[in-house]
Amino acid sequence: MTGLETAIILIAFVVVASVFSFTMLSTGVFASGQTKESILSALDQVSGSIILRGSVIASKGRLGTTVDSDTVFKVSFVVTASPNGAPVDMTPPYTVDSSGIDPDFDAYAGYKTVISYMDQNQHLPDVPWTGKWVGENNSDESLDSGESMEISVWLLRRDIAAQPSRATANYGVAYWSGFDANGSTGMSSENVTIERNTKFSIEIKPEYGSTLTVQRRAPTILDTVMNLR
Repeated sequence: MTGLETAIILIAFVVVASVFSFTMLSTGVFASGQTKESILSALDQVSGSIILRGSVIASKGRLGTTVDSDTVFKVSFVVTASPNGAPVDMTPPYTVDSSGIDPDFDAYAGYKTVISYMDQNQHLPDVPWTGKWVGENNSDESLDSGESMEISVWLLRRDIAAQPSRATANYGVAYWSGFDANGSTGMSSENVTIERNTKFSIEIKPEYGSTLTVQRRAPTILDTVMNLR
């Protein structure tokens, strides 16, 4: 009887240990699977990122008829995909034709990359932007490894019709009157425009991949075209 009881106790210990070991192994396999998914997701985020290449150029316009109304109305820079990175959808939501008012809203763009603007006075979560390919590309809207695109962020509209009334040879500019159909808008009359020595940041947020942040400061003297530092 003593031997039988001892055998039963040993068998119970073995069964409990087996169940416990199976539970631990299952938990470990599940945790390993989650870790693998997290690592792969992080790699996808890194591989799909974009980087800034070259200078950040600001363009000056005039809202009124005096020098005091001069402001930065457009910020342009070139981006490229990370080496060996995944393609990034860079379909621009606006186009430019240099006639009338620019930029022009493209209702069929279906853009995935969103650009936001922020300074000490305001935050614009979705500002209008246009894109122009620089150098060789495969003619689609994806930014592939080795390709470059010049992005222009339009904080104000370029108003060709208003140009003659401006006391300057630069383009006349105008406020955005409201939100477009895609929910995007630049600065309205309620916003504070970029004046001298204004520090600001622009964030490029692709559908996949990390966010690219561009931080610059307007110079103390506004020229027609400015290389921001």
